[in-house]
Amino acid sequence: MTTKPQPAQPPPQPPAVARSPYQAALARYSPAEITAALAEYPETDGMPLPDGLEQEPIFSEVMGAVREHFRHRSDVIVSGNTFIYYEEGTRRNIAPDCYVAFGVSEADVPPYNSYLVWRMGKPPDFALEIGSEATAGADTGRKRILYAQIGIGEYWRYDPTANSKHYGEKLVGERLVNGRYARLPLESTPDGSPWGHSPTLELDLCWEEKILRFYDPAAGRYLPTRQEMSDAQRNAETALRISERARQSAEAEAAALREELRRLRGE
Repeated sequence: MTTKPQPAQPPPQPPAVARSPYQAALARYSPAEITAALAEYPETDGMPLPDGLEQEPIFSEVMGAVREHFRHRSDVIVSGNTFIYYEEGTRRNIAPDCYVAFGVSEADVPPYNSYLVWRMGKPPDFALEIGSEATAGADTGRKRILYAQIGIGEYWRYDPTANSKHYGEKLVGERLVNGRYARLPLESTPDGSPWGHSPTLELDLCWEEKILRFYDPAAGRYLPTRQEMSDAQRNAETALRISERARQSAEAEAAALREELRRLRGE
């Protein structure tokens, strides 16, 4: 009996990559509309980041931890070094190193690529600045005043130097009260390192050996660092490969047993 040839199976397709709410909303606009929006409120001023080599590794660590913590929340925007436009019809803007806004959606940002306060319906709730030689003066002066005027409810400053040469303090947290910033209480670890609780983020900010760590008191753990997240992903991928090999081996063994059983039955 001639076996009927089976039709060729199509090659497996890679899994579809889910689009973020921002990407999905942006797709509704034409290239011309996006270009016009970015011309009205530019996403960059064309200038390099001040003290980029000093701040970039710290910035990436902070943003990675906070973004990962809130990535399952569709009503939270975590961003940094992107413009916040706070006065409609002008190009007046400010760019915190990190900011967090609650009760908003990325889908409301396009066709722009900046945070427009009047479009989002509210200012961000939290801002963090990382101290550096070029920015320390503005962080404690002009920016602090402007953040209060805009209505950013909580403002933190973190100095990554051992001698606090930028801010004169390793860590400062402030909360907006009647239009002015008032200090949030800080505690000290046994070695003298400061830490404080952010009511807005519901996280503790901890200065540890020049590194800013975030601690989740509800979960009883620190938010993972980029290295810890990378290690966890690598371990999970390794475990998956081992599991897949074990499954294939078990299937091959089961197939051999079935074949032996057929032989013994004379089939």
